[in-house]
Amino acid sequence: MRLGLALGYWGRGPAADHVPLALEAERLGYDSVWTAESWGSDAFTPLTWIAARTSTIKLGTAVAQMAARSPTTTAMHALTLDHLSGGRVLLGLGLSGPQVVEGWYGRPFPKSPLTATREYVDVVRQVLRREAPVELDGRFHSHPYRGADGTGLGRALKPITHPLRAGLPVLLGAEGPKNVAQTAEIADGWLPLYWSPSRPEVYGTTTFREGFVVAPMARVKVCDDVAEGLLPVKAMLGFYIGGMGHAARNFHADLMARMGYEEEARRIQELFLAGRREEAVLAVPDAFADEISLVGPRERIAERLELWREGPVTDLLALAPDPHTLRVLAELNS
Repeated sequence: MRLGLALGYWGRGPAADHVPLALEAERLGYDSVWTAESWGSDAFTPLTWIAARTSTIKLGTAVAQMAARSPTTTAMHALTLDHLSGGRVLLGLGLSGPQVVEGWYGRPFPKSPLTATREYVDVVRQVLRREAPVELDGRFHSHPYRGADGTGLGRALKPITHPLRAGLPVLLGAEGPKNVAQTAEIADGWLPLYWSPSRPEVYGTTTFREGFVVAPMARVKVCDDVAEGLLPVKAMLGFYIGGMGHAARNFHADLMARMGYEEEARRIQELFLAGRREEAVLAVPDAFADEISLVGPRERIAERLELWREGPVTDLLALAPDPHTLRVLAELNS
């Protein structure tokens, strides 16, 4: 099982330790480093900053939001950074949810998310292959644009810049069983959310082909007090389950419910949406936070790490906030 360092997205401003952590991860033999975006910092710029200071570690987006850019724009970002980094990019994409897509990006959330994702990946692949001008008679991503409000003058184009790798890996964030099944069909890898090594069935019965990447993100923290170490996990869960969606449509809450915590998920939503955020965080069950993370003394993490190795996981993307935890994880995984 390979290791990756997940840095997430910025909070109020840039995190001063991201580059030092990436350098330490590269020194320790981590395979990859990953950045993210929500509605603040973007995923590609910090990754480019890290690329300029590293030499071997792979550079992933987990995830770049599809609503933020047209598929050709995303492909341009990926092929540009792939050239600058010497072929180290892993392009992780995610659809996000209606609240972010419509509230932040000002675009309609697709009525058929699976079709929108399939079309998006198709266009990205066409750009990266550069075999012909990009053409797709799509429902959501039409190239050239053929809408009634267009001029009709659009022309099919292929990128001026020759991509470094036609097969640059494309990974998808997916939660529902149908989405996971499509991901196994059209992508090179899957970025699961809230992966529990003891509950793989909640994602469906999809089998993955040889070489397919399964790379969940998990909080990792070497500490003596497990309950204290789980607090950041509970804070994250409280925010995503309570605030990253509407009471009637929240993919994160739905996933938590499928994992056996339906009543708790709805309670977290109620508290968060009522403005009682601290109570929402405290309502996250320790058991749920614990099964999707690796927290505690070295011996405890070593024991639990074996569960992650037994399943389909190929890469563990560690949300690890300190160099000591990075080093311990590297030692345990060697």
